[in-house]
Amino acid sequence: MRPTERPIPRFIADTTQEGIPHGRFAERLREEFAKAVEGIEGLPAGAGVPAEVDWFPERAWGGRVWVPCSALTESEEGRLELFGHVSYVQPPGGEPQDFAAKVDFTDILAADNPDWRIDLNDDVIGRWRGENSRAGAVTLVWGRPLVRGAVAATAVLETETVDQELISQDRFTLIALDALEGYGDEIFMEVKLWSRRADELASETLYA
Repeated sequence: MRPTERPIPRFIADTTQEGIPHGRFAERLREEFAKAVEGIEGLPAGAGVPAEVDWFPERAWGGRVWVPCSALTESEEGRLELFGHVSYVQPPGGEPQDFAAKVDFTDILAADNPDWRIDLNDDVIGRWRGENSRAGAVTLVWGRPLVRGAVAATAVLETETVDQELISQDRFTLIALDALEGYGDEIFMEVKLWSRRADELASETLYA
């Protein structure tokens, strides 16, 4: 096979091994999430972390395990969504350590936007560098399908699938390159939802 004109990494993250956190470990993750919420500047008064946080399937990349999450909360300014991720190092045969969390909030909610087909959040967690100043943002993406029948989600750069995961409990997590540089026009990731028959049900960029 001849060399490719676009030698970018594909499927860079480990597939989910544990799925959606639950039980005592979910409580441990919530503690880290709550600490990060306390440090948010400009968070409206009254907003707090509810007892139940919606965790998404974990993915591992760059020596860390990344667990996205979201939670709806009430504030003096109305309903908000807290969203972010908790990451940690998982030594072979050892206990998780070196926890870190990043959180933000929004008042733009899926419930108020019936035209949405995917509810997406994302965060850049690293950078890839290629030859001749080519580069891309390693991006953690998590979301929920807002259409019926979705069983899998993919991350796509133009015509190339660069990550995919099955949807679990109406949630999915992807890690893939976004915003490629050095290939002419910037190339941005699209997230696509697929049915059991491999029919495309929805497609969104991270910049919609």
